[in-house]
Parts: sequence; C-alpha cells; structure tokens
Amino acid sequence: MTANTIAEQEALLGEHLKVLRLNQNLDQMTLATRAGISVGALKNLERGSGSTIKTLVAVLRILGREDWLSTIAPVATINPLNMPRASQQRQRASRKRTKVITHGS
Repeated sequence: MTANTIAEQEALLGEHLKVLRLNQNLDQMTLATRAGISVGALKNLERGSGSTIKTLVAVLRILGREDWLSTIAPVATINPLNMPRASQQRQRASRKRTKVITHGS
C-alpha cells in the first residue's frame, strides 16, 4: 500500500507500530508505561490520529526499533580527503594585493 496523504502515512505508520507491538506480545498499557507516555498518546499514535515526535521516539525505543529513525535522516560523515578540489566552485574573485613600502629607521 502506497500512502499518498499525510493522514494515510500516519495511519500506515501507526499500523506498523501496532503490529510490532503485538508481535512482541505487549499490550498498550505495558508499552505506554515502559515508554513513559499515556495510553491515550499511544492509541493516537497507533490510529494515526496525531502524535508528537517525543511519543514516537519513546515507543520506538521500547520496541527496539530506534534504527527506523536513521532511515529518515542518516548521519553523514564528510571526509575532506574524498572531496575533489575541482568540485569546489569559487565564491568570489581574489583581491589584488598592493605592495606596501615602508620607510624604516
């Protein structure tokens, strides 16, 4: 099933979380208590009827699926040695330098 709207995506995510919870043989009360959230917040999350990121992260942590978050925004490490210099475009022209002549003592 492809979710087209935000509401459909929320409902699909909620259904996945519910299936994961049931596969781990957890009832809503137990999961909510372990996650430190209310049962109502968990029900909203599973129904796809609105939730907070805090609730989602707390539930994912208890279900052992924090790895789902890395698929949203994987941590990228940039190694400057792997960046070719040719790919860097100049941002501005060099300033002409004037030679300063000082008369010393």
